[in-house]
Amino acid sequence: MNGIDNFYKGKRVFITGHTGFKGSWLSKVLINEGAILHGYSLGLVTNPSLFEIAEIDNLMSSTFSDVRNYDVLQKVFNSFKPEIVFHLAAQPIVRTSYMDPKTTYETNVLGTVNILECVRKSDCVKSFINITTDKVYQNKEWEWGYREDEPLDGYDPYSNSKSCSDLITNSYKRSFFLEKKIAISTVRAGNVIGGGDFAKDRIIPDCVRSVMEGKDIIVRNPHSVRPYQHVLDPLFAYLLLAKRQYEDISFAGSYNVGPNEEDCYSTGRLVQLFVDKWGDDTRWINKSEINAPHEASFLKLDCSRIKNKLGWMPKWNLTNAVEKTIEWTKSWVRGEDIKRCMDIQIEDYKKS
Repeated sequence: MNGIDNFYKGKRVFITGHTGFKGSWLSKVLINEGAILHGYSLGLVTNPSLFEIAEIDNLMSSTFSDVRNYDVLQKVFNSFKPEIVFHLAAQPIVRTSYMDPKTTYETNVLGTVNILECVRKSDCVKSFINITTDKVYQNKEWEWGYREDEPLDGYDPYSNSKSCSDLITNSYKRSFFLEKKIAISTVRAGNVIGGGDFAKDRIIPDCVRSVMEGKDIIVRNPHSVRPYQHVLDPLFAYLLLAKRQYEDISFAGSYNVGPNEEDCYSTGRLVQLFVDKWGDDTRWINKSEINAPHEASFLKLDCSRIKNKLGWMPKWNLTNAVEKTIEWTKSWVRGEDIKRCMDIQIEDYKKS
């Protein structure tokens, strides 16, 4: 059971950031569920691109424009008239945010304001989900998971801009949406892995690039601990929450989505798992950088709220997640049908 049944069939769903890694997987799931989709994105964010490889562009309508461009966004939004909105558009990389903090803040903060303004001025939206990050919390490097009522104060420009996005959403909710009976939630997800992630400065894509180039995998921070999970786990949490709050606004709120305690791995342990599963004499080496940008060394989430209130649970442990990622990657390398590979993995997930 996945909790969404046939709810999305025929529903009008608007996704910002639909061409990214998570956005592409979310779009594919919703297409399979029979939703009527429109995506809004700046364009293909990586080369190669999962959105292009899986031919998702042939299965939904899209607008390619900047989320910072309110006039275009509002025009498209009003024309499509969505019932459900998933906001994923963002500058998502910590290290990039140090190099270009201005664009990071403009995209992640102003972009959130713009989509919320579209929702505020609409008469069609019933359910809105803003996907933020586990990094929104003021990280005190303690060993237990952060809860939804902990202070929000991300350290780096990416994390801090997502803290702002989260706070802005809650302000709009209190100021405008309670009266309009529109269900608004923020979801703070952990680090996701899965087939088709080609982003720079993410550990699993870095592993894939290295092995395909016949190089050793370089690991910068092998001792940092993160809540890693397969991309389908948080996506089905988003879908479940959007459904439940659509039906009953009392389910709206802020939620953490992450793996079980045993799947909070150090980066080095995750890479070793990847190496073991990939085979072919692959190996990794520790090459810590001097004067590297600050990144948290320890981060966990307490996901009790979503488990207790919605009955959501993660389905695939990290071993399964790495196996599925490698399965997808080797299928792509062999030139096989990626749409079919994704369909099989989605169905496997739903049945697990």
